[in-house]
Amino acid sequence: MAQMNTAEMLRILDSIARDRNIDRSILIRDLELAMVSAAKKHFNTLDAEEFACTLDPVTGSINMTRHGAPLDMPPAAFGRIAAQTFKQVMIQKFRDDERSSIFEEFTKRVGEIAVGTAQRYEGGSLVVTVDRAEAFMPRSEQIPGEQFNAGDRVRCLILDVRDVGNQIKIVLSRSHPDFIKRLFEVEVPEVAERIIEIKAMAREAGYRTKLAVSSMDNKVDAVGACVGVKGSRIKNIVDELNGEKIDIVRWNESSQVLIQNSLKPAEVAEISLCFELGRATVVVRDDQLSLAIGKRGQNVRLAARLTGWDIDILTPEEFTKGVETMYQTVQEIEGITEQMADKLAALGMVSVFDVEEVGAEVLVTELEIDEAKANHIVETCASKAKVVAEQQQKDKEEKERKAREEAAAAAKVLAEGGTAASGESAADAILGAGPATTSGDARAADILGS
Repeated sequence: MAQMNTAEMLRILDSIARDRNIDRSILIRDLELAMVSAAKKHFNTLDAEEFACTLDPVTGSINMTRHGAPLDMPPAAFGRIAAQTFKQVMIQKFRDDERSSIFEEFTKRVGEIAVGTAQRYEGGSLVVTVDRAEAFMPRSEQIPGEQFNAGDRVRCLILDVRDVGNQIKIVLSRSHPDFIKRLFEVEVPEVAERIIEIKAMAREAGYRTKLAVSSMDNKVDAVGACVGVKGSRIKNIVDELNGEKIDIVRWNESSQVLIQNSLKPAEVAEISLCFELGRATVVVRDDQLSLAIGKRGQNVRLAARLTGWDIDILTPEEFTKGVETMYQTVQEIEGITEQMADKLAALGMVSVFDVEEVGAEVLVTELEIDEAKANHIVETCASKAKVVAEQQQKDKEEKERKAREEAAAAAKVLAEGGTAASGESAADAILGAGPATTSGDARAADILGS
């Protein structure tokens, strides 16, 4: 072991402590343990208590003892093999300390936003350097379609930190709903200051997010503050998410109002709540139906998750037909009055399917009837529900068949040539319309499956 330069040794310890965020006293303890290991190697002993070492944190002087008495030889005389042992022990101790330091630091940062640098992809996971640590973002926590190149800046949420054997695994996310919450805290001071509260949230990463916000201050408009002047605040968040749509709706303690708000931009005509089933039957005009449901059902699906209600979207015709069928079915049963049917409707049971699903126990309580009659109502509604379901399936198949035939006929006419005008006239004729109208456009859209 070469002669030690104590000043240089302390300078190196200070540098390691600063760069790797490890307490200096821990590094000094590690050095003392490594020196004991070197002494045991030199003297070929396994006695853990034979040697002791203390390092003065101010001067850097090393004092070693053997069986409590000062060692009569300097550490520099231990030799090459002992020096190698010292080096190996120090490296391992430093690594363990750094792991502990990283684990402690990042455990405190779980739920925070971090900015890292993309390194590479490993088995679908994105490896990112965050500060002095290497973290990873599993495919499930990435935004679909997003791709990073080495060296790209990555803004993400620290989702989890795990101590796995000799490695610290830091899990990152960009698809987690909390990532958007943290972005709002960064971009909207009122959210960070808790003047505006994000009461509920539903997200399909990469596509659309719905947030319900509420203001603790009557003078602050929650939705307006989140959107910002000319959409400046929301634009920054949307840009960070590469164009993901964000709907901000006003929170309301009333489930009916909240559901109505959550389905925007669609206009809702009526809402019927069945608390027993946790189901909301929402009636919208025909021209609002596709808007309320959204592309591939996304709007209603996110609204359901945001509000905590199972949402059924119906047209006025479908709703009326369902209610009438329910009324007729239950009133055919002896002893069931129109007032009782009214009560079922008021409780949100607006179809025979609802009555069947709610079950007899609720009917006994709410209609004040005996169990036998309640069971009879449920069984009758269940039978009718099967008939209705079969008819609905037939109607659906018939509608699809007609749509295919009309689309094929339209394609045939257009394929036969002719001017654009004659083609349009032929299409209008097939649709049963005159010159293009709103209803004609809507029917053409239906045929084309939009």
